[in-house]
Amino acid sequence: MRFLGRSLTGLFLLALTVGLLALAAGMVTSAFKARAERDSAEPSASERVFSANVMTVTAQTIAPKLTAYGELSSRRALDVRALTGGTVTEIAPNFETGGAVREGDPLLRIDPTDFEFALELAKTDVSQAEAELRDARAALELARDDLDNATRQADLREAALTRQRDLVERGVGTEAAVETAALAASAAQQAVLGKRQSVITAQARVSTAEAALRRSEIQLDEAERRLEETQITAEISGILTDVTVLRGGVVAANEKIGRIIDPSALEVRFRVSAAQYARLLGADGRLANTDVTVRLAAAGLNLTATGRIDRESADVGEGQTGRQIFATLEPSPGMRPGDFVTVIVAEPALPDTVLMPASALSAQNEVLVLGPEDRLSSAKVELLRRQDNDVIVRATALEGQEIVVERTPALGAGIRVRPVRSGEGIAPEPQAEMVTLAPERVALLRSFVESNDRMPEDARERILAQLDTGILPADTLARLEQRMGH
Repeated sequence: MRFLGRSLTGLFLLALTVGLLALAAGMVTSAFKARAERDSAEPSASERVFSANVMTVTAQTIAPKLTAYGELSSRRALDVRALTGGTVTEIAPNFETGGAVREGDPLLRIDPTDFEFALELAKTDVSQAEAELRDARAALELARDDLDNATRQADLREAALTRQRDLVERGVGTEAAVETAALAASAAQQAVLGKRQSVITAQARVSTAEAALRRSEIQLDEAERRLEETQITAEISGILTDVTVLRGGVVAANEKIGRIIDPSALEVRFRVSAAQYARLLGADGRLANTDVTVRLAAAGLNLTATGRIDRESADVGEGQTGRQIFATLEPSPGMRPGDFVTVIVAEPALPDTVLMPASALSAQNEVLVLGPEDRLSSAKVELLRRQDNDVIVRATALEGQEIVVERTPALGAGIRVRPVRSGEGIAPEPQAEMVTLAPERVALLRSFVESNDRMPEDARERILAQLDTGILPADTLARLEQRMGH
């Protein structure tokens, strides 16, 4: 009997062990199956959608603006120099740095005493030379009269000799009388030669006197000019600067004592790169007279002037790059030579181009294009110019399509967006789908939420409040059921 009881007990324990092993195998199998179903299930979370500003690509003809920086200078400037040395005896009240002068205004006077003495001496020399010239001309007239008289006497002597020879031929004269008449005629001819020499001498004296008079007149003109140089006047209208002399000071010849600048005749010189310079050349390969705009920012006040390109430098310049260009400006009140300004040059227009914000372009010159279902795709464009915060591109293939104007790290190809167009506000968030729950389902979900220790407290309270209403968002319901293993 004892053996039978122990056998039955062993069979019971064996059956119990087998049953427990079967139960454990079933539980493990169910666990693996549930895990496999959970891993293979599609996520129930909704796709995240970003808002993005978009613009429509419209090709147009755009004239790019080249921006450079330059310095203003005056096209009319003159150094005020002392043409002669001496002591400054008079000075104009406005002869000071910043003083405005007009053309012809007297500026200062250098002591003219020595130059006045020199002028008087020059006048005296001229008077003396004029007197000498008068005497020489009078002597010439007398010499010519003597020559005429001697010529007449010689003619008479020749006539007498001819008459004596006629008498000898008729036999009524003597040879002695002929010889006497011949000697008298020869003496008369000799006198004529002497008078001619006197005339030549008188003419030379006149020439010498005329040369002396001319030399004296030149010296007189020089003395007058030197005296006039003691009075310094303004040769152009403008504003004085760099004035370095006072009344009573001594200046040397050719010493710079100031400078006159005309602020109404301004030009700007600016430097551009070789590539920018090439874009400003005309069809003939020469620099075009393009319009320019000059801006000066002064304590919040923007001063603007317009002008045209006038010329360019002949060389690059030692230690420089690019090209230096000069532009003549219209009168621009408020600007002065030496101001550092921004120069905007209008380039030749580019057809079939698009102006867009620089934030729309990636480093690879790509833009994000809005496609079907508001999903983005990437497209390549040709970058032509950069202008401040904008770019000019050629995107013929994207005509009429919409692109994102502000790229962010969250945006890329395949991302779905809510487009925000110009003049429109941000599209509202789509309303979540709500599901009405049965009471027994609400009780089951409430029990799961209350027993879940890993759920944040604020999320638990929010879900319990929604369960009290019997209505729950579809995405929240899907997440809860997924965690419950349903």
